[in-house]
Amino acid sequence: MTIILDKQQLQLTILRLAHQLAENHVDLNDIVFIGLQPRGVPVSKLVVENIQQLFPNEKVKYGVLDITFYRDDVRSELHKANTTDIPFSVEGKHVVLIDDVLYTGRTIRAALDALQDFGRPKKVELCVLVDRRFNRELPIQPDYFGKAIDTLGSQKVKVEWDKEEVILY
Repeated sequence: MTIILDKQQLQLTILRLAHQLAENHVDLNDIVFIGLQPRGVPVSKLVVENIQQLFPNEKVKYGVLDITFYRDDVRSELHKANTTDIPFSVEGKHVVLIDDVLYTGRTIRAALDALQDFGRPKKVELCVLVDRRFNRELPIQPDYFGKAIDTLGSQKVKVEWDKEEVILY
């Protein structure tokens, strides 16, 4: 077990991601942030909270997206859906999808499919806390990432929110 980001590094990384997004999107009228259920929601909430602090007089549009029924993997257990809460149209908007760890790219592919049910975005960007660079099965890359790491396929990366750290097993 290796700690990739400790509590202080995790907080700084989330703050840096928020600043990078704010730097590239100074007008919040046409941008929406969407956290991917379930593991992308905690990181997306923190990123959006930081962006809201940077723009206290503007409303940050934020939603959460469940991709359960868009996944292409076969599981032995029954799929249990999470909540989708996108109280706005993404039609013509700039969408930033936020997740915790980018691994094979299949979750993001499913998110892109699910997102189409809410309109056709003008542009979609991807923000992840951890990018496992060399394990992609699909040609998907993050536009923003907190930490890029090289891992073996047998290793696992887990964000432990109760301990506020990211661990490599």
